[in-house]
Amino acid sequence: MTVTIKTEEHLLLVEINRPEKMNAMTREMYSRLAQAYFQLDSDPDLRVGIVYAVGPHFTAGLDLTDWADWFARGLGFPLAAENEIDPFYMMSEARCRKPIVMAVQGYCYTWGFEMMLNTDIRVAAADTRFAMLEVKRGFFPAAGATLRLPREIGWANAMRYMLTGDAISAAEAYRLGLVQQVTETGRQFDRALAIARSVAAAAPLGVQEALASSRRAALDGDQAARTVMYRKMADVMQSEDMREGLQSFIERRAAVFKGK
Repeated sequence: MTVTIKTEEHLLLVEINRPEKMNAMTREMYSRLAQAYFQLDSDPDLRVGIVYAVGPHFTAGLDLTDWADWFARGLGFPLAAENEIDPFYMMSEARCRKPIVMAVQGYCYTWGFEMMLNTDIRVAAADTRFAMLEVKRGFFPAAGATLRLPREIGWANAMRYMLTGDAISAAEAYRLGLVQQVTETGRQFDRALAIARSVAAAAPLGVQEALASSRRAALDGDQAARTVMYRKMADVMQSEDMREGLQSFIERRAAVFKGK
């Protein structure tokens, strides 16, 4: 299996494992990723996802021998009607409601770069190089970068890299805000895991509503987020986790949240 899905306490670990092909993504791998996003979203015991890859590179890009005919017919990505959420957030309105941390190293090209734009916290090894190579191969990015990269780093910065296919170093990605931490090569997964555990230890309902409110503001505007914010807050305030949070504060101990 070229994408392995594992659980560890409240975490879902999504491992890209095709290093002999530099983790070039096939249609089967896409489907496995989509299934992992659905599992994270739907399993009440899971709180955070981690996406990472085996080998010296996160990915060299798509396996074009598997995708060329599919894209040539204008089919997009082969998202199933049930039990999958598109990891590129292009094929439907469904979104994973739980945060995803991504750890990358070496080449993080094309689909890896574009999927990263939908994750919430990113850690890069010092040797990481990000690039959208599509314009150098005869086509263009179609997994969300044209929609999201200008919002992330500004119009001209996005065009600088999207229209040339040039690589972005880990240091430059950090400067632009694309990644939140740069680690020594080989330590990126450990750091991502530590961050994911920290998120998982927080109140799940609070984390999910914070993520939902931020997305609502980013996609629909501040007014859309304000309209429902205090109704959502009232719901969370009535939860068992809210009572646990207050009690743990009074007792000066770490809270133990249940997501209820």
